[in-house]
Amino acid sequence: MAPRTPTASRSPASAEARERTLELIREVRRIEIQTSRLVDQHLAGSYQSAFKGQGVAFAEVRAYEPGDDVRTIDWNVTARTGIPHIKLFSEERELTVMLVVDMSASLDLGSRDADKRRLVARLAATFAFSAIRNNDSVGLLGFTDRVEAFVPPRSGRKHVLAVVQRVLSHEPSGRGTDPAAALEYMARIGRRNAVVIVISDFLDAVGPEEDSRFERALKLVRRGNDVIPVRVEDPLELGMPALGLVAVEDLELLELGGDRFIDLSRGRQARFKAEVQRERERFDALMRRLRLETMTVSCGTAWQQPLVQFFRHRARRMRR
Repeated sequence: MAPRTPTASRSPASAEARERTLELIREVRRIEIQTSRLVDQHLAGSYQSAFKGQGVAFAEVRAYEPGDDVRTIDWNVTARTGIPHIKLFSEERELTVMLVVDMSASLDLGSRDADKRRLVARLAATFAFSAIRNNDSVGLLGFTDRVEAFVPPRSGRKHVLAVVQRVLSHEPSGRGTDPAAALEYMARIGRRNAVVIVISDFLDAVGPEEDSRFERALKLVRRGNDVIPVRVEDPLELGMPALGLVAVEDLELLELGGDRFIDLSRGRQARFKAEVQRERERFDALMRRLRLETMTVSCGTAWQQPLVQFFRHRARRMRR
């Protein structure tokens, strides 16, 4: 009898890795269904109005009709034919949408039905699917306290799904959050006429001083690009409950090791809430100073609604 070839048993580690992969695929699929439905039902029409193309291109001439703008008269054709003609132009629609996405460990916080990382992925997917519905290309620049991922702009469903999967599955090597580093990188690569969507919790991005590194980086990228900061939050960050002495884990500064004990007495809880509010106010003041349209989306809320409102408001403003 021939000896039996032993069959390798699947190790618990490989089974766990397989389950993580399957769950990632299921999550990407869920996000595709959610965001595609949102785009088709609410955003498809307003996207094209909200984000203009890179310019206009000459299309054709036609005979002048009462009510036409006299500034568009083509005097060469008019002189040649003896009949007034005007020039018609069409918008050059091709756009590049760059998703500048926070991938830091602080996104793993989630006190509601989903953590901030899943919320970031949903937001990124919505912008990406809106873009490819209009034949625009989508790129990804992922950051922590450094640039960790760069995916060149491309179009197509498979490309967008790969971008979403990268956002969900990326394991950060950096421990902090520094959107200025990503914006400086964006400025160095010299891309122009792009829609730059910066999605982050912007923790400690804006200090008390004006003309900060973050502000200077925003100004650099804003030259020739349309910059839209999107702030993601968890309700726990805005006002922690007064629980007394509690053990917490720092999601970013892990070199501190183990749990840390902090005092969440009523006095300290009130000071924490006041500091968070000051930080949010500094961010909002900077956005107003730079005249940047922003949106804020919170975990555990109807995240689609702020997007729909933003697209519609921006589309109305662009049509004026």
